[in-house]
Amino acid sequence: MERGVSTDDDGSIHLNVLELRTLSETAGSSTTVFEPQSSNGKGDSSSASSVSPMTPVVRAPEKKLTLFALRLAILEKTATGLGTLGFIWATVVLLGGFAITLDKTDFWFITIILLIEGARIFSRSHELEWQHQVTWSLAGAGINSFRAIKSGSHHLIEAVKSMFRPMVIGNHSQRTREKTERSVGSRNCQRKPTRTWESADVPLLPYAQWVFLTRNISKLLYWLQLASATACIVLSLMKLIKHNYGDVAKGDTDKRNREAALNIFYSLALAEAMLFLTEKAYWEWNVIYCKLLEEVNKECDLGPSGIISIRRFFYDAYSKCVNGSIFDGLKMDMVIFGMELLDSNSPDEQLIGARILRQFAMSKRFSDDTLQKIGINLSVIERFVEMLNWKDPQEEEIRRSAAEILSKLAGKKQNSLRVAGIPGAMESISSLLQTNRSSGAATDEIGEKKIILDHANYGFWTFNHLGLLILKKLARNHDNCGKIGNTRGLLPKIIDFTHAEESLLRNEHDTSSQILTVKRSLQLVKMLASTTGITGEHLRREISEVVFTISNIRDILLHGEKHPLLQKLGIDILTSLALEEDATERIGGTGGMLKELFKILFKEGMPENQNCVRIAAGEALAMLALDSKSNCHRILKLKVVDKLVETLAVPLVRVNAARILRNLCASSGADCFNQLRGVTAAAPTILKAITSEDYKLQEVMIGLAAQVFRFMTREESSNIFERAGIMEIDLANTLVQILRKYQHPPIKVPRIRRYAIELAIWMMRDKATNVHIFKNLGLEMVLESVIETTAEIENFNIFSGTVGVSRHSVSIHSLAETALMLLMGG
Repeated sequence: MERGVSTDDDGSIHLNVLELRTLSETAGSSTTVFEPQSSNGKGDSSSASSVSPMTPVVRAPEKKLTLFALRLAILEKTATGLGTLGFIWATVVLLGGFAITLDKTDFWFITIILLIEGARIFSRSHELEWQHQVTWSLAGAGINSFRAIKSGSHHLIEAVKSMFRPMVIGNHSQRTREKTERSVGSRNCQRKPTRTWESADVPLLPYAQWVFLTRNISKLLYWLQLASATACIVLSLMKLIKHNYGDVAKGDTDKRNREAALNIFYSLALAEAMLFLTEKAYWEWNVIYCKLLEEVNKECDLGPSGIISIRRFFYDAYSKCVNGSIFDGLKMDMVIFGMELLDSNSPDEQLIGARILRQFAMSKRFSDDTLQKIGINLSVIERFVEMLNWKDPQEEEIRRSAAEILSKLAGKKQNSLRVAGIPGAMESISSLLQTNRSSGAATDEIGEKKIILDHANYGFWTFNHLGLLILKKLARNHDNCGKIGNTRGLLPKIIDFTHAEESLLRNEHDTSSQILTVKRSLQLVKMLASTTGITGEHLRREISEVVFTISNIRDILLHGEKHPLLQKLGIDILTSLALEEDATERIGGTGGMLKELFKILFKEGMPENQNCVRIAAGEALAMLALDSKSNCHRILKLKVVDKLVETLAVPLVRVNAARILRNLCASSGADCFNQLRGVTAAAPTILKAITSEDYKLQEVMIGLAAQVFRFMTREESSNIFERAGIMEIDLANTLVQILRKYQHPPIKVPRIRRYAIELAIWMMRDKATNVHIFKNLGLEMVLESVIETTAEIENFNIFSGTVGVSRHSVSIHSLAETALMLLMGG
């Protein structure tokens, strides 16, 4: 993906391969507005993702560093303890008891050792602090003293030379700009605090600044420590080997314990220095030769810049072990370390923390543990949300890392609720979507849309992807959908991204990020439009009222043949919007919309894995024709009735073709009788399907039959039965068997009993002989059973989740009573 963005559900930008796979998966889905869905249908993915299966415990790579820091701290504290004991021994016993009687060389040896070791012991924490400062600046982390000296002297020489050469403004400004660009690039555009010093760049003295930078002083102290320890070893060994402590006269009781006291002191000094050098050797062996830091960095997969984070983590762990309990460092881990740095005021520390958390959140090995720790820390989530508003180009990487981590967090149900629950979270996520529509000069015009593309120094399109991805994951939760809809200006932004130019859609091999953005925006709008309840009604109204929504989808249907997934998403949005009466009229009234949908429905020769696009088009047309007289008139003007009748023989789309024809017959009105006479040609096909098929096809065909036979005379209907080779008693028997089979309202075919009763009523009204047929088949008892088991589910045409929409004008209870009256009257 572009600019290093890694997301969980788009591992590749090759959309055609991805589309085909997604389409093939979609084709197997039976979700439709013509049957009720379980209330947890929308939340399944979220709840499933919130309870992850048991995964094997992964050993944290940073444990090697904390264990290494513990062992170093043991050596350090042991050496410090011996040094402290030696210091006390020398000051109290030797200088206090034998100061006058000490040999001159012993006095100066002891004094030198005490000065060296005393300074080292009491300044050890400060030396660690100086070393720690090296890792505080990303720019200075990899620069050694020699390069700093070279750079400083170079600038000094350049400054002197500039005083003696003529001023050439043009070339100088050009060189200055090039140097500045290189400098900005090398420092990765990191913002420096404007009101405070960077600790690693503090000049302690006004002159020779390259010597007294903090990053160089840490190295100076390191070598002085080694030199002091070496000097202690040399001085102590010289005395312990030679034992030249001076002569002791007989009877001189003041000097009789001097030799033993000196031996103890020199031994303590030697042991302390040897332990210190052992610690340094162990340090160098693991860091330089075994490359422990690089090994941990590789296991954490933090990349080349990650060594800075690892080094900083190690110094923190080591400092805690040395300055506090030796076990304090063992309590550290990279995730907590990253969260602590994230809350810093230093841009460099914020970036280190963001990089650590991003890498661990994206890693398959560490993702679950990392997201769990971040998810329960509300202050960290709030920090990430705040970072989404950072639009300074120098803070691009921090902002992108925050967005990627939030996109992973939003994939977990509980975390998505926490993210959306933060005040201002939706506004912050909205700030990622870089599209602006200028305000019109007057109320009778709309400002021009401007989608900001990637800049040379800023990846605007990357943030568009991430913003849509976060919103898409948040939209899996019903409550979050309401928050998205209530966020000012967010829905128009999302809908602006559904627009695709004709040239972009017609390019089959286009893998640009714009196609991915269109796909994600359509997925998000589909999720919002399919929301149930009052929230869904509000969202569908808001979406359809944006004047570009339907026209953008129309353009995708018109030019997007090479992107079937985009077409499928657009059609699904239309189907959901058609749940609202106003939206249905807007869709039907958009020029070319119905024509394009029929074009897709009737299109043959499509690859098998794209068949779901045809099915979706049929369902959308059935929705648009339902209870909409104006849309039915528009459809009839397209002269597609004969083609729909032919389509009833196509297994793939015959269910939706039957729905469209039924809705046309039911909703067009009496003035369209002549235009609909052609549906009678479908009667033989309908009758055969009723008596031979089962389940959903049987339901829609029975419903269509009840409407089609209204356009026939008694003689015509008799001829139809003869042509189909089916006797009326066979059809009557089939209807009675259906009512007996479904003793309770079925969820998958909720209208089958209603349609069966409607067709039975027509048959009894058509011919008196049919009344006797139904009586002999026992319809009366069956209808009484139906009256006892009627339910609300049978009184609606369509459903939004578990909520019925578009109630039938006559209840099934009334239909059953009407049928009983016809039976009794016969």
